[in-house]
Formats: sequence, C-alpha cells, structure tokens
Amino acid sequence: MQTRQLGRTDLHLPILSFGASSLGAEFRSVTVEESLKSVRVALDCGLNFIDTSPFYGRGMSEVLLGIALQGVPRDSYKLCTKLGRYHLTHFDFSAKRVAESVDVSLHRLGTDHLDIVLCHDIEFVPMQQIVEETIPALRKIQAAGKVRYFGFSGYPMKVFRFICDQTDVDCVLSYNQYTLQNTRFADEVVPYLKTKGVGAMNAGPFSARLLTNAPLPAWLKEPENVKAAARAAAAHCASKGVDIAKLALQFSLANPDITTTISGSANPVNIRNWAKWAAEPLDVELLREVQAIFAPVKNLGHSEGLAENN
Repeated sequence: MQTRQLGRTDLHLPILSFGASSLGAEFRSVTVEESLKSVRVALDCGLNFIDTSPFYGRGMSEVLLGIALQGVPRDSYKLCTKLGRYHLTHFDFSAKRVAESVDVSLHRLGTDHLDIVLCHDIEFVPMQQIVEETIPALRKIQAAGKVRYFGFSGYPMKVFRFICDQTDVDCVLSYNQYTLQNTRFADEVVPYLKTKGVGAMNAGPFSARLLTNAPLPAWLKEPENVKAAARAAAAHCASKGVDIAKLALQFSLANPDITTTISGSANPVNIRNWAKWAAEPLDVELLREVQAIFAPVKNLGHSEGLAENN
C-alpha cells in the first residue's frame, strides 16, 4: 500500500485507511466475529491506519477495536480516535472532558498512546471554545506522551480556516467533501492547509453510499438532483462493466495532496476489494464521463451543525 507523509508530522500513512465506525453498528447490525475479522483483514491488506471515535456505537467501536488489536504489535499500525462528540446531540469539548476522554479511549483501545486525536464534528458547537480551551488541553496531553498529534474534523468548509487561522494543529479530517461529485475540500481548503503544513485527511469516498450501487439510506441529506445524478452515474459505470464504488475510491485516493482516505466496513469482502482497487489504475476516460454527469450538481451538499459554522 502506497503511503504519504501527513503534513509536518513524521507519520507516513497508507493512502487508504480503515474506518472503524461500522464496528459500532452505526449503519447496520454487526456480529463480534465480523468486527474482529474486518480489522484483521484491513491490517493484512495494508490499511494499517485505523480511525475510530467514542461516538461510534457509543463506545462499542473502540471496545471491539481494542479486542481485535490484542496481540498485534503496536508499532505495526497507527491509531486515531476522537473526542468531544459522544451522542447525536451530546457534545463536550471542555478541558476536563478532553483529559477524561483520552484516558477512557486509551483503556478501551488497550494502548498507552494514540497517534492522532481529533476534535469530533466541531461544527455543532461554538467553535471559539475549540481554540481557547480544547486545543490547549490537548497540548498538555501531548506533552504527557499520551497523544502524538492532534487536530479536528468537520463537514463545513468554514471550520478549517476558522481554527487554523487562530492556532496550530497537526492535521484535519474532512468527510464526504472530496468525492466524484463534491471536491470542495481540495478546491477550497487543501491549498490553504499546505501553506500551513497541516496534514489533510479525507473520509467518506462513497459519500454515505451515494457513490455505490447500494440502496441509499433514508437519512442521506443530499438534494434529490444529486441523488438522481449519482444513480445515472452508477448506471453509466455499470454499462461499462465497472462498479461506481471502484471509480469513486480510486478518484479519492489519487490526489497527492490528501494524505489518506478513510473508508469503513464490517464486511471483509469490501475491504479486500478496496485494497485491490487501490492498486489498479484509474480509468481516466470513464472518470471524465462520470464527471460530466455530475457537472450540473458539482459541489452541491447540505448544511451540518450550527448555522454560524456554515
């Protein structure tokens, strides 16, 4: 698996990383065996950067991931978890909770340090607290050796400049904003991050199943014209004998300025397919045809979090 350096850090991450949200049964019911096997297959396939959060399964993802990693040499994988979001509407970015959250995550994951910690979905709170309280608390934890690097995640493009204009972080994570249909993260934010030396990570190359052949979930927030374009694009790919998910993944992986793209599944077959696709060449002609289908709805999305943060 190809790797890229994360900003100014000494971390070299695989271009395709494993998202452990599915271990928390966030999208469907999963068995313990499915969860454990998914982690083993991900590591076998070179997806040795693993992203989780106490929010995923309200702790279940971290617990199962910790079990799956028992006996695996700690230097053979990199680990990222998050803090601040603990339920759909429960957010706490206070310094006290930051310290508690890191300690709980370390215990669940069965490790003495985290490679990366991210403030999770900061668009749902007044973001000045992240600058003035949360990040200073993380610096203390970093100095104690519990965390190597830290940053934040979010959906609206506004959040990245808001934080990085005021304080230093090591890396950020954007989700569903660098895909076949939506390239706002690379268009609007990544060049700015490069000037700051901040590492850029991308999650959600399939945009919550929008760019797959799976039925769209009822909770998907994208506009109807975006959904219609996605169905047309999937049908066009199928007519060429290609799964749109393959093209979507390869497109996200191809950007050299985005260190890693994180994708999650509790299905080992999916993970093996992704690793295989990552090693295969991108069909540039098909990509152009699909981008033409998406052109009328390019970069259309939705709002997340507080209105002031969008």
